[in-house]
Amino acid sequence: MSVLETPELRVLEHYLNLTAFRQQLVASNMANVDTPGYRTVDINFRSELARALARPAGTALNPQVYDVAGLPQRPDGNNVSVDRESMLLGETQLEYQTGVELWRAEMSDLIAAVSEGSRT
Repeated sequence: MSVLETPELRVLEHYLNLTAFRQQLVASNMANVDTPGYRTVDINFRSELARALARPAGTALNPQVYDVAGLPQRPDGNNVSVDRESMLLGETQLEYQTGVELWRAEMSDLIAAVSEGSRT
C-alpha cells in the first residue's frame, strides 16, 4: 500500500466523488425546471457511500440514481422544486468543502510524517 492509499483518504475520495456527482444531479434538476415531463432525480448518499467503500479499489463510480417521489407535480408533468434544489445545492457545496478541508488535513498529516521521518 502506498502512503497515499490510506483508509482515510479512500473514504474521502469516495465522499468527494459522490458529493460532486450529487451536485451535478442537483444542477441538472435546476437546469430542467422548465422542461415538460422532467422528473427530479437524486441519489441516496449514505447508501452510495457504503456501496463505494465495499467495492474494490479502482472500481468506477456508478451511483444508483432514482426519481424523487412525493414532490408536487405541475400540469406539464415537471416536479422540480427550485426551493428544494437550492437547499440541496447549498448543502452539497458545504459537504464538498468539508471533504476538501478533511483531505487537506490528512495530506498535512502525511507531509508532516514524511518530513519527520526524513530527519531521523
